[in-house]
Order: sequence, then C-alpha cells, then structure tokens
Amino acid sequence: MELALDIQNLQKKYADGTPALQGVSLQVPKGDFYALLGPNGAGKTTLIGIATGLVNKTGGSFKIDGIDFDAHPEKARRKVGVVPQNLNVDFFGKVIDIVVNQGGYYGIPRSVALPRAEALLTAVGLSDKRTTQARQLSGGMQRRLMIARALIHEPDLLFLDEPTAGVDIEMRRSMWDYLKTLTARGVTILLTTHYLEEAEQLAKHVAIINKGTIVADGTMDEILARYDEAQQQHKGYRGSRLEEVFLQLTREPEKPS
Repeated sequence: MELALDIQNLQKKYADGTPALQGVSLQVPKGDFYALLGPNGAGKTTLIGIATGLVNKTGGSFKIDGIDFDAHPEKARRKVGVVPQNLNVDFFGKVIDIVVNQGGYYGIPRSVALPRAEALLTAVGLSDKRTTQARQLSGGMQRRLMIARALIHEPDLLFLDEPTAGVDIEMRRSMWDYLKTLTARGVTILLTTHYLEEAEQLAKHVAIINKGTIVADGTMDEILARYDEAQQQHKGYRGSRLEEVFLQLTREPEKPS
C-alpha cells in the first residue's frame, strides 16, 4: 500500500514540559479521505503543524509521499497544501490575487497560476467574486477561498483543519461535494473536524486522538463497529454511532461521589 503520509512515533513536548504528542504513529493511504478526530487540545493541530513544517517536533519521523521530511523538507512541503483552522488571508486583497500570489511562493509563473486560479475559483463557487476583497466575503466564502489557495500548486496531500467551522449547512454540504471530487482525482485529504457527521459521511479511514495519543485507528466501518448499544446506559440524547464511540474513547472517567 502506497502511503501519502507515514508518521512514526511522533512526539512533541512544549518548553514548559507539556506533552502535546506522545508517540503518535499514523499511516494515511494515497487517495484516501482520512479523518483525524479528537477533543480540543488533543493534539490534532499540533500534528498538522509538524507535518507542514510549521511546528518543530521533539521526536519521531514522518514521510510525505515517501519523502523523508527531515532529509528533504522543501521537496516534501511542495507535496502538501494546508487550510488552517484560523482565517489567515489578506483581507484587503482581491480574491483572484490571493490565489495567484500563493502560486508565486511555489515558483509558479503568473501565466500558469492565473488560469489555474480561475479554474479553482469556479470549482469552489467564487468565480463571481474574483475581484472582490476578501474582507467582503462571508465566513464560508473565505474558507472556500483558503481551499482554492491551498490547491494552487496542485498538492498531492491536503490538510484541512476544521474547514467548515462556522459555515452554514448548505455551504458545508457543497464543500463536501467538492472535497469528494478532489479525492476522486487522487488528492489525499486529512481532515480534522468537530462535526462528526461530516467525518462519517466523508472519511474512509479515521483515527481518534486523545491527550496526544491515538486511541483508535481503522476504517470507518471498523471504528463504528466499536459501538455497543448495550453499553449505552445514559438516558436522554444519543448521538450517531461515531459520536457515541468518540465519547466512549475520549470522555473523562466519572469521579466517584
């Protein structure tokens, strides 16, 4: 099996001694739609930061499309696109310029970047906003813009860190449809999201991380098979099978009264 991302024993400890990742190993097959789920502070964003070269690891190793990141960081980075959790576009820049200028960072000439950007903006539904300043877009449109920007250099692996946070359901579903077209074309996607139904609809494989450790990893069907109705003793609201498995694996144990 060819791997888009191969992480071995990845560790990160911050200067104050706080462990963010504790020996994480993860294998993401090429062309896969992979969900990385976990509560706030579990280590999801730290893992993405390390895999994109924005955060220094403490230990372990990883390869992107077979390229050892430590040995060839620039070559590995070119394989990766990232849509971060926080909006970080030039809010006073025009939509088309934001995408084209991103191509410049990868040495893509404007003559190539411009038509490529036009096609991406059409694909994400922003062609009619091409000359609009980013600050005039809705939050959902700004996130679509970040996806187009991340794809301008045609990466093989796309990291999406909470890409639909704050996006209304109609726009979220249209974004889902577009992301499915990317994986159909062979782009590998690693998604973090708090919308578990989003992961359940999109992902072939899923890993659940808690307190810097992978507590479950497998196909979506394998993870859902962990759901045991007989163990659901609590009354009131019950979520989807994935939500219940997630809570089983990440919920803090109740303290004895």
